[in-house]
Amino acid sequence: MSQLSNEDNLRLNVLLTQPLQAVRIDEGKMIVHGLTERGEAKVPLNPNCKDEMYVRRVKELISTHVIGSPGGYPVYLKRWTRMGQARSEKSLENLLKLGEPEAVVAVVHAPGLSNELARRAWWAMSSSENARRMLRNQDVVQGNMGKILAEFLLEFLPFEAEPRDIIESVRLVLQPGLISEEEREGLWSKGQRKNAYRVGFLHAEPDTLPEHISAHPLLDQYRAQLKELAGTGNVAAGLLLRVMDSPGQVFLRTVDTVMQKPANQDVVVSLMVALGNYFQTLQPHQERRREIDEILIESEAMIEGSLECCHTPAMKELLARMPGLRAHLKAMLSLSLVGEYILNPVLSTTDAMGTVMRRKLEPIIGPIETHYNILRGTQS
Repeated sequence: MSQLSNEDNLRLNVLLTQPLQAVRIDEGKMIVHGLTERGEAKVPLNPNCKDEMYVRRVKELISTHVIGSPGGYPVYLKRWTRMGQARSEKSLENLLKLGEPEAVVAVVHAPGLSNELARRAWWAMSSSENARRMLRNQDVVQGNMGKILAEFLLEFLPFEAEPRDIIESVRLVLQPGLISEEEREGLWSKGQRKNAYRVGFLHAEPDTLPEHISAHPLLDQYRAQLKELAGTGNVAAGLLLRVMDSPGQVFLRTVDTVMQKPANQDVVVSLMVALGNYFQTLQPHQERRREIDEILIESEAMIEGSLECCHTPAMKELLARMPGLRAHLKAMLSLSLVGEYILNPVLSTTDAMGTVMRRKLEPIIGPIETHYNILRGTQS
């Protein structure tokens, strides 16, 4: 078996004796790049066999130097490290020196990822998926890499093809301190044309959406009583105050806007998750319901008192003082049980998108709309 050319062997060994922080191999241009404290070094390769085979031998040399084994990044470890099992800082540092894209992904997924390791990983492999993954790590968000990754995602958003990626990118860049107010308003405006942007906002900042509308018509009538109850720790009263005030009404109107024209299944699923999360404090249990009728029957029984849950005392107290809010309380209770799982019976049998998907989901979406419209004051 032929080895590396003498020139490449010498130059790579010189490179590997330096205090490397990361290695990147450009297989198209056949160049090995090394990141050091002093900057970037590179070694142009001179293959003496097919490029693919030659790159493999280069990786064997690098791996032997870094981890003492010529096997490179073990294929069987890919799933393991993507699940975040590579933890120690030293092992993560070494993974970045192997010149293997999958090893970089392992570092990006690791719980032990630091701002400094994120910087090296970003140099080694810049991609929107890696940026999203790293912005789920608070050490990175709060470090100087947070703004760098957020800026990249902002610039790349117009080129994202998948709504689920748009939703997640928007959600992540809206974390405090990452983008300017002007950029935030720009994202909100883009949601007028592509509602996946708005779903990202619903996840990231449900109580501070950049719009203002009037509070629920009944809020003035009940505000003082609700505040008094909420002050005693009544979760039902606290949630009603939240949803009936102006920010809550903006949230529900945004939900309704997206609900009318969801682009695809990812959008409607994420929308349902955001809706359920908003009412989560009133969720009576963790069991997943797959039928909307089951949710409606269950919530009615809890309001009547024939079925008890952890929030029964709070709900009884609220209804005893404000019986006129019975329908609103039932609406919140029902919406707290909403999630992606109630869509599965329909979405598992179709790949429809847009208006066709919306029609197929009408038996599920219709009752949900009825309940959040009660909370908007647009339906009795």
